[in-house]
Amino acid sequence: MNAHYVKFISACLLFGSNGIVASHILMSSHEIVFLRTLIGSLFLLAVFVLTGGKFSGLRNVRHLAYLILSGVAMGASWIFLFEAYQQIGVGMATLAYYCGPVIVMALSPLLFKEKLTPARICGFVAVLAGMFLVNRDALMLDGLSWGLLCGALSAVMFALMVILNKMAASITGFENAVWQLATSFVTVAIYTVLRQGFAIDIPSGSFAPVLLLGLVNTGVGCYLYFSSMQRLPAQSVAICGYLDPLSALVFAAVFLAERMSPEQMAGAALILGGAAFGEYFGRKRLPDVSW
Repeated sequence: MNAHYVKFISACLLFGSNGIVASHILMSSHEIVFLRTLIGSLFLLAVFVLTGGKFSGLRNVRHLAYLILSGVAMGASWIFLFEAYQQIGVGMATLAYYCGPVIVMALSPLLFKEKLTPARICGFVAVLAGMFLVNRDALMLDGLSWGLLCGALSAVMFALMVILNKMAASITGFENAVWQLATSFVTVAIYTVLRQGFAIDIPSGSFAPVLLLGLVNTGVGCYLYFSSMQRLPAQSVAICGYLDPLSALVFAAVFLAERMSPEQMAGAALILGGAAFGEYFGRKRLPDVSW
């Protein structure tokens, strides 16, 4: 069990460093995501095949369709997220992105007939208050900027990804990750080709961080994440998962010298604390609840 915790926490820390690595890549956001999903999906596919994995998802076409759509949403969410990294910084973009789980929490009673517990309502209200505090100055100064819009759209696409993934209930674990990441690559590849053709120029100084982002942060990170999460309690996965955005904020402050005002720090605490609170205490199972 301790080994699985180490693997899961390592994956969360790798994901939290995505924005730091991306800040050293002198390419557009969609090009970064294209290379990330290409390298990461090839790595995951190789590991899946070498470890004897079987594509059982082909037996359930309906669930596979949901999973493919989920991969499309994931590709779109990453394009918006990495654009937000470049426009408003790693910390602010990460906070916007991690409002996605709260959107899922709010929609679950309508989509999955799940009970909206008081804990989830409190968590949702806390996240909304936190987003207001984090973005109030920027909204008052510039209105809804392109960077903030990208952050919001990344959260919406994240929520759509989770909802569709949940509907593909028969395809789980490592196979789920392979299908989803491969589909996200195809999505981003189509978008990139339509936007600029087949030519992608990787600056010499960006080659190492591109390889690091695709192979280690994405490929190895997804392998550690999906190979450990099913061996851990659901409560632990939900709470430890918030090491990702928390570490992203810390890394952005340490390595990129990004600073937040006391008001924004309070907002960040409300966002992460409210989301974690809603996840943890909202998961207490009642007879008619399924999460």
